[in-house]
Parts: sequence; C-alpha cells; structure tokens
Amino acid sequence: MAVKFAGTMNAINRGLESTKATKGADMVEDWEAALADLDTPGAKGILRDLASLRKQLEKSEPDADRVHALLHRLGAATTRIADKAEKSQDKLKALGEALTEAGEDQPDEEEDAEAAAAPKRARKKA
Repeated sequence: MAVKFAGTMNAINRGLESTKATKGADMVEDWEAALADLDTPGAKGILRDLASLRKQLEKSEPDADRVHALLHRLGAATTRIADKAEKSQDKLKALGEALTEAGEDQPDEEEDAEAAAAPKRARKKA
C-alpha cells in the first residue's frame, strides 16, 4: 500500500489540477481494491465516496464542485479511521489531511435555522 500512498500524495503535492482525470480514476480504483476487504467502521462510506469520485473523474467533464466536496469528505473520513488502522496510521492521517485541504466543504444542503426552530411534525400530548 506504500506505493498508493506515495502516488496519491505526489499527485496532491503537485496539485490535483495538473493530474489527468484518467490517472486520478486509476488511483481511485487502486484505493477501492485496497479497501474492499477492510472491515473498519467508516470504510464502507469511504468506498461509496471513492466510487462517486471515480465516476466523476471518468466523465468527459467532471463536476469540479462535486469533486472538491468528495475530496473533502474523503479526507475527513480517512483522518477519522486512521487511528483504527492496524498499520500506516501516520500515512493515513497525512493523506486525510491533504485530501481535506485539496477539497472544499460543501454541505449537501443548507441548514434552515428557522425551520429547525419550528418543526411541523406533530407533538405528542402527555
């Protein structure tokens, strides 16, 4: 797995914009294969986001906002599972932090504070 760390970190350090989308998709496939049998809480979410990222990178025109959101989410999830890994904890943490920085946090939906303060669901009476 050391080669995967090195290749991914090199791509991030050079700037993901300079990495061809097809090369990025290949790297994602390598990570999917490496994580496929991992039985760690959070791994399934990472695999799901990796699949979404690969699909974006395989498009003729990837959605840059979606790619940045996925990178950020993958970074945060990778950092969270790093402590649970049997080996390569430091490398996983560094990778997670780099992905988080390369991405951009974009919540799927904005919080509606007004609606949250006055929910419409029926309240049970005692």
